[in-house]
Amino acid sequence: MRQVLFFLIVGVLGVSVLLALGFWQLRRLDWKEAIIAEASAMMQAAPVALPASPDPKADNYRPVQVAGRFTGQEAHVLASTLSMGPGFRVIAAFETAEGRRILVDRGYVPETARTTDRPGHPAEVTGNLVWPDDMTASTPPYDAARAIWFSRDLPGISAALKTEPVQLVARSDTGDGITPQPATAAFRNDHLQYALTWFGLAAVWSLMTLAFLWRIRRPKA
Repeated sequence: MRQVLFFLIVGVLGVSVLLALGFWQLRRLDWKEAIIAEASAMMQAAPVALPASPDPKADNYRPVQVAGRFTGQEAHVLASTLSMGPGFRVIAAFETAEGRRILVDRGYVPETARTTDRPGHPAEVTGNLVWPDDMTASTPPYDAARAIWFSRDLPGISAALKTEPVQLVARSDTGDGITPQPATAAFRNDHLQYALTWFGLAAVWSLMTLAFLWRIRRPKA
């Protein structure tokens, strides 16, 4: 009887924990879908002037239009696209008509065009303010010898180019043969898959518990 009670308690506790994890992932799914919907709505709004003090939370993905000039200073972030292969994102210093210096993610160039001369010139840029989260614990640091960045390190690049830590991702062509890579409200969203995994494990745990109980309780020959 003690053995039966032990397996029954273990079975109930295990299923309860696995079901709780599954329902938690469903709540995370609702939270993530709300974030995606909010970002999508923000991106569809009409462009506005650059905020005086952009907020990483309130202004993330906000459409903005600025006039001024590219200074000719830029950083190169290692990147790759399915259609064009390995290359670099060009993050350029931009001086607005009001005298502010910000970063503009102009888009992608192939490896062979990284060192192409792109002198400063006047421009009007429409895009979305983005605070990237490219960096992870495994992202290599800036390679000073080759002048290559491995992520859109906003604090690092803005310090190097002496701009505000503000980045505008261009929606359209800004010239110089750079292919624009407009911002998208794309977030990793695997919560439904995780929830189904936890629910599946709960079902397996239930079957294993029933099997153990059946083997314990069945009449012995």
